[in-house]
Amino acid sequence: MDPYETGRLRMVQEQLLSRDIFDKRTIKAMSEVPRHLFVDDAMRGRAYGDHPLPIGAGQTISQPYIVAYMTQALHLQGDEKVLEIGTGSGYQAAILSRMCDKVYTVERVDSLLAEARRIFDKLRYYNIRSKLDDGTLGWAEYSPYDAIIVTAGGPTIPQPLIDQLADPGRLIIPVGDQHVQVLQLLEKKEGKVEVTNLAGVRFVDLVGEYGWDK
Repeated sequence: MDPYETGRLRMVQEQLLSRDIFDKRTIKAMSEVPRHLFVDDAMRGRAYGDHPLPIGAGQTISQPYIVAYMTQALHLQGDEKVLEIGTGSGYQAAILSRMCDKVYTVERVDSLLAEARRIFDKLRYYNIRSKLDDGTLGWAEYSPYDAIIVTAGGPTIPQPLIDQLADPGRLIIPVGDQHVQVLQLLEKKEGKVEVTNLAGVRFVDLVGEYGWDK
């Protein structure tokens, strides 16, 4: 068996199944997407460890458990249109692409987006559309979205993202200060919005008009 495949299966068993990741579709996607391709060559041996890794430009690829936890919270069934804010390495978008119909992802760092696009093409993940922009503004052109996931921590939930969320819809985002945040799940249903705090986390800053300054 390929050593990366071995590492991936061990990651699923030890980091996901042994904790509170139970959604079969999330587990399947995490078992199949080659996480090691989304990090630098020098770090591939650490790609399936229980930790984030730097990807350049002051950004990181989140630890596998957090990726699975946030993905599971969206309750994806397969036919959804999902918006991701913060493409980063592209790994989260890749996971989403195996679980929904279409993924729209926004990144503000051009070098990261270029590399993510290269990997998407290599893996033939053709249901991912991406653009370089201020993610806190969302991507109104293709809204509304059945689910929205934000992979950087902001001071509040950006209003444009709430506006672009379908009804019903689910949005997950880290909210707090620039050191620690709480994962918040916003659910929109029948015109009402409810926010639930899920877990303490630490993410890089969400930079933009409705986030932190650069």
